[in-house]
Amino acid sequence: MITESSAKIKEAAIRCIRQEATAVSLLENFVDDGFVESVRTMFHATEGRIIVTGIGKSAIIGQKMVATLNSTGTPAIFMHAADAIHGDLGIIQPHDVVVVISKSGNTPEITMLLPMIRMQDNKVIAIVGNTDSYLAKHADYVVNATVSKEACPNNLAPTTSTTAQLVMADALAICLISLRGFSAQDFARYHPGGTLGKQLYLKVGDLSKENEKPEVKLEDELNTVIYEISSKRLGMTAVIDNGQIVGIITDGDLRRMLHKTSDVHAVRTKDIMSPHPKTIHESELVVKALEIMRKNSITSILVVNDTEAYTGVIHLHDIIKEGII
Repeated sequence: MITESSAKIKEAAIRCIRQEATAVSLLENFVDDGFVESVRTMFHATEGRIIVTGIGKSAIIGQKMVATLNSTGTPAIFMHAADAIHGDLGIIQPHDVVVVISKSGNTPEITMLLPMIRMQDNKVIAIVGNTDSYLAKHADYVVNATVSKEACPNNLAPTTSTTAQLVMADALAICLISLRGFSAQDFARYHPGGTLGKQLYLKVGDLSKENEKPEVKLEDELNTVIYEISSKRLGMTAVIDNGQIVGIITDGDLRRMLHKTSDVHAVRTKDIMSPHPKTIHESELVVKALEIMRKNSITSILVVNDTEAYTGVIHLHDIIKEGII
């Protein structure tokens, strides 16, 4: 069994990272007219979709490109080049734009597929690592993803080349996001089930309405306060006067009061409450509530509506449960 020292392993990893980083930095030289026209063509394909195709490792990059486009407002479909020449070519419709990803631009599947696409008069964009290739010469627009060598020590395994393809595909997608004015709210529409989406659409009222609504009055006795806190199981209660929030009592306030007071029968709500508690409007995003909690080292916030009336409580546990933290 051959073993390598930690130093040699680290050296190989750093060499790979530096080679790929250098290759990526040089890609900015390829943001030319061909790149610009590719973006414009994809942007104006309003009656069709973006069909992305490739073979081998380039196909994997194509799948990621499709996922990025779909999640950012550009309808896209992946079509494997090998499957396309065995029946899947029917995926391509008259107004679709076809993006072909290939390092060499000369693989048999690509050279067989391209004439069939051109016969249908679809616009073809090539993300290619060889600008003298069959693909580059027969595409409408070329996005140059040329690299000098692979990070693979044998200069064989697609490494730097696929990284370059990925970066140029991302650059196209980011340009489309900019042109479409695709917002954080738009992003949330396409990611309703994920943590990112929840951060962008989940509102305080969505969570607070699921909780109990503990409240006591200014002159309530201590046993009423204890019952309200324990029965509603939120570790606190709002203090309400004439329909408005005037204070808050937490279980911590109760413990401190019991430590200082001997005659608990004389204690009233107003004697132990903390005035001016933190509140948040029910329409605010949950991430805003989390920000307030972190800033003030608290675990719950009272929720209000447009008239500042008390509508409920949002607790740190609610936010954790949603996976936002």
